[in-house]
Amino acid sequence: MHSLTYHTVGEALAVATEVLAGAGVAEPRREAQELFGLLVRRPTSAAWLEREEPVAPPIAAALETAAARRAAGWPQAYAAGAANFRGHWLAVDRRVLIPRAETEGLVDLVQEWVNAERERRPTVIAEPCTGSGAVAIALVVEGASAALRVIASDCSAEALEVARRNVVGLGAADRIELRRGDLLEPLGGLRVDAVVSNPPYVAAAEWDALDASVRDFEPREALVSGSDGLDALRALVAQARAALRPGGLLALEVDARRADAAAALAVAAGFASCTVLRDLFGRPRYLRARRPADGSD
Repeated sequence: MHSLTYHTVGEALAVATEVLAGAGVAEPRREAQELFGLLVRRPTSAAWLEREEPVAPPIAAALETAAARRAAGWPQAYAAGAANFRGHWLAVDRRVLIPRAETEGLVDLVQEWVNAERERRPTVIAEPCTGSGAVAIALVVEGASAALRVIASDCSAEALEVARRNVVGLGAADRIELRRGDLLEPLGGLRVDAVVSNPPYVAAAEWDALDASVRDFEPREALVSGSDGLDALRALVAQARAALRPGGLLALEVDARRADAAAALAVAAGFASCTVLRDLFGRPRYLRARRPADGSD
């Protein structure tokens, strides 16, 4: 780390680029610009547009730290401590998963359902395994219904600290309630209109084969789910059948390799209209199902 005094954004970026290049990071200039964008919560283009402007000492110091972390192999989001999810800037660190583009499609799925339920507008959604709070925040901030609220939960107290920071920072604290506990247990018997989640779905034996940027940095408990990757999903499907109101929605992000198995679990639990939908890369990624409207158990 240089610990130099920088006068402009361009000077700080030049040093960050040098650090990244020295570590063999591919496209070090682009990476430095992306880190700057994450730090200032603006598009990457800000690095170019503001290159001649004075750089605030805290930003210069943060860019030094982020570049050193990235040079040491940290994922970009963790290096900068930030990620963008559907246009919402989130704080992220190693206590939570980095939000992925695939999960943005899960939000779309739920929003489409909410908008279609005109006769009985949903008001309460449960989101277990919330992590950074990305999904819950997107649902309430982007939602057309001001009455919609989300009960977001996680078994990790550390993850909930990150989620709380994001919920408060993005002005959603009045519509998102954070609770600690496993899957839907924090509901305490409350019935909800929808259950949406991106639960753990990696098999234990697959852990060592994951990319090092995932295996060495992201929380194992948020990824691994038993010997076949389905433990969390089995429990969640069963709990959702009891927690949902008649006609309620179950929307889950699942492993593309286990999408059919996930759908079979939902069918066996008594869900109707079980459908597997594809993500933006064309892979089977989302399970959509409904609790029967007649309320049968």
